[in-house]
Amino acid sequence: MPDPVNGRVAGGPPRRLLLRLGLVLAAFLAVGAVAGVVWERLWSPPTGLVVDNVWYLDAPGVQDDFSGTGLYVLVALTTGALLGLATALTTRAHELATLAVVAAGSVTAAWLMLLTGTALGPPDPRPLAEGTEDYTEIPSDLRVVGAAPYVALPAGALTTVAVCFIGLTGSRRAGSDGEPDR
Repeated sequence: MPDPVNGRVAGGPPRRLLLRLGLVLAAFLAVGAVAGVVWERLWSPPTGLVVDNVWYLDAPGVQDDFSGTGLYVLVALTTGALLGLATALTTRAHELATLAVVAAGSVTAAWLMLLTGTALGPPDPRPLAEGTEDYTEIPSDLRVVGAAPYVALPAGALTTVAVCFIGLTGSRRAGSDGEPDR
C-alpha cells in the first residue's frame, strides 16, 4: 500500500523515481526502433549474382559488404550518446538506479535497432538464389557481422551518462567560488 506522506510503496523507492526511470526505459526502446529505421534508410545494399543456384557478392558488393556493420556502429554510437546526454540532463538524482536503467535500456535498444533495421531491409538472398536463373542480380540483406558492434549503443549511452554525472555532480558540490564545499 502506498504511503501518502512520502509516496513510497511499502519500503520501496518513491513512485516519482519509478515513473522517471520507466520513462527513461521507454525512451530507449522507442529511440532504438527509430534508430533501426535510420540505419536501414542510410544503408545501400551491396549486390550479388546467382551462379548455379548459389548467391555470391559481386566485385563492387564485396567492397560494400561492411557498410551495414559500419553504419550500425555509427548510428548506434550516436544514438547511445544522445540518449545518454538527454538522460543525464533530465535525471540528476539517483545516479546508480539511472545507470542500471540506462544499461538495460541501451542493450534492449541495440537489439530493437537490429530487429527493426533487418526487418525493413531486403531478405536474405541465399534462399532466393535457389531456382533463380544464373547471373541474376539480387541485393544483399542488411546484417551486422561479429558481436562487437552490438556494444556501440550501450557504450555510447553509458559513457555519456557517466561523464555527465561526474561533471554535474562536481558542479553541484562546488560552492559559488568554484571550490568544493567543506
